[in-house]
Amino acid sequence: MKKAFTLILALVLALSCLTACGSSSSSDLKYIQKKGTMIVGITDYEPMDFKDANGNWTGFDAELAEMVCKELGVKCEFFVLADWGKKFFELETKNIDCIWNGMTITDEVKLNTNCSDPYVINAQVLVMKADVVGQYDAVELLQGLTFAVENGSAGQDEVVALGVPDSQIIAVQDQAAALMEVAAGTSDACVIDITMANAMTGEGTSYADQAPGISLSSEEYGIGFRKDSDVTAKVNELLAKYKADGTLQALADKYSLTLA
Repeated sequence: MKKAFTLILALVLALSCLTACGSSSSSDLKYIQKKGTMIVGITDYEPMDFKDANGNWTGFDAELAEMVCKELGVKCEFFVLADWGKKFFELETKNIDCIWNGMTITDEVKLNTNCSDPYVINAQVLVMKADVVGQYDAVELLQGLTFAVENGSAGQDEVVALGVPDSQIIAVQDQAAALMEVAAGTSDACVIDITMANAMTGEGTSYADQAPGISLSSEEYGIGFRKDSDVTAKVNELLAKYKADGTLQALADKYSLTLA
């Protein structure tokens, strides 16, 4: 009887330990703080994330991520997502700790991440050569065009929703590549975020002969953390703080963005 009691007690203690350990390790915030680095999943996407003249990552999201990481007491490390369509896999497998790259809040994002509160307003817009974009001022006129879109993006969703056949959709690595397709003449148009369209097209930009046209949707950006992550609540607190003290508005003004 004594031996059986000892065995039961040992099992209870083991289960208690496992429960405690599980409780501790379930904190995503503690996991990130313990390793001392938050790995931020991004793409090259001006004005949210892009490299400056010295080759360092900058932009609205990059600066904001650096500020948040400083408050969390960890180093901010940027990880370029080679395939935006695999962003949730990269997050779940812990290759990255968050998706912070002007990500549109969609039902898919809500399903696959613990998403932050919205922080910037965005829209999906048509971009074409400046001398023809004015001719396509209604959705009905877009039939027959070929579109370049970032694979797995909100822009791709909008083009599919228009009923454009797969044969007229060119899925590329990122939004910068979509603009390049239009520049090369391999697609008639692309559908990208208005934030990028405003920053990357028109006089004085890399795509001076391109211009944004009609908007296909209005939306908001959010930051995606792992499902049930406790980091989301902490970041929401910091976003609210930065919004209240004017820090977020000053950053938005710097990059010509509109806060949510």
